[in-house]
Amino acid sequence: MLSIIVPTYNESKNIEELLTNIFTVLKPNYIPYEVIVVDDNSPDGTAQIAEALKSKFDLKVVIRPRKISLASAVLNGFKVAKGEIYCVMDADLSHPAGAIPEMYKELTSGADIVIGSRCISGGGATNWPWYRRFGSRFAQRLAQPITSVCDNTSGYFMLKKSVVEGVDINPIGFKILLEVLVKGNYSKVTELPIIFNDRGGGKSKLGGKQVLEYLKQLGTLYYGIISGKIKRRH
Repeated sequence: MLSIIVPTYNESKNIEELLTNIFTVLKPNYIPYEVIVVDDNSPDGTAQIAEALKSKFDLKVVIRPRKISLASAVLNGFKVAKGEIYCVMDADLSHPAGAIPEMYKELTSGADIVIGSRCISGGGATNWPWYRRFGSRFAQRLAQPITSVCDNTSGYFMLKKSVVEGVDINPIGFKILLEVLVKGNYSKVTELPIIFNDRGGGKSKLGGKQVLEYLKQLGTLYYGIISGKIKRRH
């Protein structure tokens, strides 16, 4: 089974369209799946909208008491997931649901991790100002010494459950893929090109706090590798 984990915070304007896109894509592909919405008690009623959609879609809604971090929300999703394959995607409509079947095919054909990549040929981002593009590439380059993956900061990825079983994942910040790439149990990573769309409704969560958390995460990973406390997989 494929468990699709969607962390949410103030995504009331996007959640129904996202779920509609996911179910529309997966229904004709005969992929057994579940969708898990992990909401950080959004004040805009995201969780309540998702709960109401249970009558229309087969999904699970996990409501946490407060906003903590995207990474910890994903880890909560892993804990309640029933599938042997996890997919993580944003709720803001930036990640194309249409890529899920191809990602699933790659994973079931030998890959351990499949990443929706903006960096390889055929991938990219639409409607991004220059500073968003620069910031994204700069963040990726900062992490390149510790992983060979091009789009190492992608928030859209699929992996086998075994990749993270028994792995100590730091729930800080919003770049959980980087933790998985450095610490996970895997042999093969595949990057598939996606076009990253600017968010639908609502406001971006990226701000100074998130940038500082990313730098802290990077520093912790670098220190762990240099000190020998983290044995880098790749």
